[in-house]
Amino acid sequence: MLRIRRFEERSLRAYQAKKIGGFLHLYIGQEAVAVGCCSLMGKNDHVITAYRDHGHAIAVGMGLNELMAELYGKITGCSKGKGGSMHYFAPDRNFWGGHGIVGGQIPLGTGLAYALKYQGLPGAVMAFMGDGAVNQGAVHEAYNLAALWQLPVIFVIENNGYSMGTSQVRSSAGDLAKRAEGYDMPWGSCDGHDLYAVRALMDRFLRAAREESKPAIVELRTYRYRGHSVADPDNTYRAKAEVEEYRRTKDPIQVFQQTLVAEGVLNDALIAQLDQAARAEADAAADFAEASPFPTPEDIQKDVYWEADHPAERKSQGRLFFD
Repeated sequence: MLRIRRFEERSLRAYQAKKIGGFLHLYIGQEAVAVGCCSLMGKNDHVITAYRDHGHAIAVGMGLNELMAELYGKITGCSKGKGGSMHYFAPDRNFWGGHGIVGGQIPLGTGLAYALKYQGLPGAVMAFMGDGAVNQGAVHEAYNLAALWQLPVIFVIENNGYSMGTSQVRSSAGDLAKRAEGYDMPWGSCDGHDLYAVRALMDRFLRAAREESKPAIVELRTYRYRGHSVADPDNTYRAKAEVEEYRRTKDPIQVFQQTLVAEGVLNDALIAQLDQAARAEADAAADFAEASPFPTPEDIQKDVYWEADHPAERKSQGRLFFD
C-alpha cells in the first residue's frame, strides 16, 4: 500500500511538471482494496479493472519502472508508451488492464471467467469497477450471463462515493451489491479501508468461485482523496472537511499501520525505513522514465494487427494500413 501511495504522489508531481500527457487517475485513498484483493490471487486467478488501475498493477507485482515509463509515454513502458495511465497490462501476471470505457471491462472479465470454466481450470476472475459503472447496460448483461452460466467471476465494486463528480446517493438507487439478488447471485460488502476485512470477505467469495464456479457481487466502500482525474478540481462537489475526516480516521495505510504496531510487527524505525524505501523506489522510477526513449514514428503501426507483426504467417489480402 505504501509503494502505491508513493508512486501515485510521485506521478502527480510528474504530471504537474508536464512530463505526463493525457489523463491521470490517482488511486490515493483506495490502496487497501487492490492490495487486499490481489494478495489472495492464486495461479489461475485473473484481474481486470477500469482506468484507475495503478494500484491493481502494483498489487499484482508489476514493476514501478515500466509503469512510470508508460505514464511518460516511453517505449520502455508496459504498453510501449501507447496506453498511458488508463491502459496498464501484464498478461504474464494475469492482469488484463486498465480500460478507459466505463464498465467496458466487465463483459471482458466475464469472458475470462468463461475461459477458465471452459478449460476446467480452478481459478477465478476479479472484475473491478467503480460505482459509476454499475448502471451501464453492459454490466447488467455481464451479471446475467455470469449467473446464467455459473461463471467463476467476482464483480468488485470499488465504491468511492462519487462516480466522476456526482454522489452515489444522487445517481444510483438502492444497495449496489444487493442488486445481485435480481440475478440470484450471492453478494457481500465491507469497508474498503480495512485490509483484513477486505481479505476475509474476498477470500470467501473467491473460494466459492474457484471450487464451485459461483459468481458474486462485492461492494467495497472506499474513498479517493483527489479528483476523478488530476485534471479535475478536487473539492468542487464535496466539502474539504469530508476529505480530511476520512484521511484522519480511515486512511488505509494509517489504519493498517496502527494494527501492525499493535500486533508488534511494526515500530517507528521500521515505518520510517519502509517509507524511505518506497519514496526512493518511486523517484528511481521517475528517473528511469525520464531517461527512456520515446517510441519512433514507425512504432505507430506495430502491435496493431497480428499479421502486420508476423508477415511470414499472414493469410489475409489487401492493405492493413492507409496513409
